[in-house]
Parts: sequence; structure tokens; C-alpha cells
Amino acid sequence: MSRSTISQTASQDLAEIIDYFASINVEAGERFIKEFEKKCKNLINFPSMGRSYAYLAPFLRGIPVDGHIILYQVIDNDITIVRVVSGQRDLNSLFP
Repeated sequence: MSRSTISQTASQDLAEIIDYFASINVEAGERFIKEFEKKCKNLINFPSMGRSYAYLAPFLRGIPVDGHIILYQVIDNDITIVRVVSGQRDLNSLFP
């Protein structure tokens, strides 16, 4: 069975997203968190379900969640959430 972790950078991304939602719409923020948690649970069972972003970093995959992308890596059956970023963001700038 797979194990999942959230990187420090992804935790910071989530904190910023939550702060943003707190300032504009708390209910939307709560929906985002529920959807994020649901997607992460699905990743444990289906780690290859996301799109490949290997051109940015080795083993990198991503799945959308409410206008954002959960970027994660699967290595030896372990899943690491690397970043959670806006789908509008220049992803190349995140992985130099």
C-alpha cells in the first residue's frame, strides 16, 4: 500500500491558498480543502491517475483541483505532494 506525505513547500502553498479563501469566501475554501483531501486519498489507491509532468521534474505528476494543480511524485510506491499551485502559474518557473 502506498504512503503519502506533503512537502514543506506544498504545506506553504496550502497555507497561502487557505489564507486567500479566508479573505474572500470561507465556504469556497472549505470546499477546496475537502476536494484536496479527496484527491489525495484517491492518489493512494491510483498513484498514476494524474497527468505526467516529467518534463519539469523526474516522476512528477499532477491532478487538477478547483483551478489549482496538485503536483506530486511517486517513488517506490510512496507519494509526495510537492506543490499545490494555481493552474494559471508558469510551472517551468517552479522547477528550474
